[in-house]
Amino acid sequence: MTFRLFSPLAFALLAVSGAPALAELASLGDEALSDISGQGGIYLSGDISINEMGGPVENSYFGRCEDADKKCGARFAYQLKEGGGWMVLDEIRGNFSFEGLTLRVRHVDSGFGGDGELFDSDVLELGLPNTVRFNDVRFKIGASSTPRPTDPGFQQTDIFSVEMQGAVVMEGNLLVFPTGQP
Repeated sequence: MTFRLFSPLAFALLAVSGAPALAELASLGDEALSDISGQGGIYLSGDISINEMGGPVENSYFGRCEDADKKCGARFAYQLKEGGGWMVLDEIRGNFSFEGLTLRVRHVDSGFGGDGELFDSDVLELGLPNTVRFNDVRFKIGASSTPRPTDPGFQQTDIFSVEMQGAVVMEGNLLVFPTGQP
């Protein structure tokens, strides 16, 4: 059974009506759970602005961008293997908006020129609906000795820089395949 609420006013009236909540949380056993079906995953919507180009410089959380030679923007660091170096997306700036971005596990057992049948395993699927937009974005991809520039012994090699003026709209699915066994 599906319920849809068509009016924000109706929701507001329901919320402030003062009707007592009669529902109670209860745990379900294996037998009760076997009769329930659903779909796992995450559905995200949002709008993120990080030191937009041409924007105000007052946002010092990600660094002040007044000086063109000074680093500013967000940083995303990930380590590919324990004890290895760090790959970084650095000096991320711009506006990112998305509605309905999904994250789920998908089983691949066909397609991919016959390789899907041989693979026969789960992959991570990032769903990109047609409302994913990037506006005036720039970032650098690099290799770093540490996750943070403030850590002792920090050294970073920038591999390349990306700058996109205007809007980019993306759609489709991004599949992340595991490689090798731990």
